Amino acid sequence: MADTGTDQGSSSDLRMGSLEVRLAESAAEIDWAQALRYRVFYEEMSAVPSPEMAARHRDFDDFDTICDHLLVIDHARGDGPESVVGTYRLIRRPAAAKAGRFYSSDEYDIGRLVSYPGEILELGRSCVDAAYRTRGSSMQLLWRGIAAYVFHHDIAVMFGCASLPGTDPVAMAEPLAYLHHFHLAPEELRPVALPERYVGMDLMPRDRIEPKRALTVLPPLIKGYLRLGGFIGDGAVIDHQFNTTDVSIVVKTDLITNKYSKHYERRSRDAQIA
Repeated sequence: MADTGTDQGSSSDLRMGSLEVRLAESAAEIDWAQALRYRVFYEEMSAVPSPEMAARHRDFDDFDTICDHLLVIDHARGDGPESVVGTYRLIRRPAAAKAGRFYSSDEYDIGRLVSYPGEILELGRSCVDAAYRTRGSSMQLLWRGIAAYVFHHDIAVMFGCASLPGTDPVAMAEPLAYLHHFHLAPEELRPVALPERYVGMDLMPRDRIEPKRALTVLPPLIKGYLRLGGFIGDGAVIDHQFNTTDVSIVVKTDLITNKYSKHYERRSRDAQIA
């Protein structure tokens, strides 16, 4: 596991019962992640697949062959596509260089992030099998895996797109305005929606927003990023294929790496005492 980027934690931190989080180690395991993505995005969330995707029952694109795929595997489900119950796609600079771009550059001008002097990581294609979402352990393991990956590769900033369901910004006026007024990224790190796709998020005055109410309707993933001190880019983007309204997320990893480092320093110290 030395080359996986998730080997920095102890095995007990990357396993919970029959569940394990690690990077995909073969083309077959990437295929299993694509199968989960298809079930969630196209069968459950009613995204519109291409004819080839529909024929193969897989969600895929050109990035899949050059990036890292973080997987939550339930060993109780055997050894096959059904064993992958959670996934995240991780794109660092080398993979983006091979592709000629980062994935989210189709929706946002991310020039400020690309020119950032530290290591950067694009997160995407996050999903968890429906049967595992209420347990919490799958998403918890994904976050542990991301923390290990960030620590291993010395990532300074994470970014990507997160989605709100639906394509009517007016119906989401309060949560979008809340994100804009309360969590806008600092200018030096701020992605901006491309002009031809830009949808303004400033749909309500700040003093008319009830933050607690706005938070209740935000998807759990976006709330998770905010808890990590995440920021939001300027402008939303409508994605008709996925029937979503996308926002750009930026997270400086200081909080993640500090907590991670202290956690494993404490574990190492306790082990030496024992």
